[in-house]
Amino acid sequence: MQRNKYGARKTVSGGITFDSKREARRWDDLQALLRDRKIGQLERQVRFELAPSVTLAGETRKKPAIRYVADFRYFDVEKGHVVVEDAKGRDTPVSRLKRHLMKGVHGIDVVLS
Repeated sequence: MQRNKYGARKTVSGGITFDSKREARRWDDLQALLRDRKIGQLERQVRFELAPSVTLAGETRKKPAIRYVADFRYFDVEKGHVVVEDAKGRDTPVSRLKRHLMKGVHGIDVVLS
């Protein structure tokens, strides 16, 4: 499998390709919690728009919207709320910025696992 710039390797688990071993392991953990009914409504690769597409002054082509793709979203039965989670091995400046925007734009705290 191909490595990314941070050393993560794509991993296949249960017929699903994940961006890293960490993400695949966390998916397996979440699947167990789902079976035990501790969480519900489990989703992967959930897209959030952080800024709409725009045409900048002096340019003719529209710049695409800025999006954040969360690794997982699920309902935590015990806590009674939705959790948005990112399986990160390394916290980068871009990921910190996107988490900041998620809180500012959507009011969502992204949990790192």
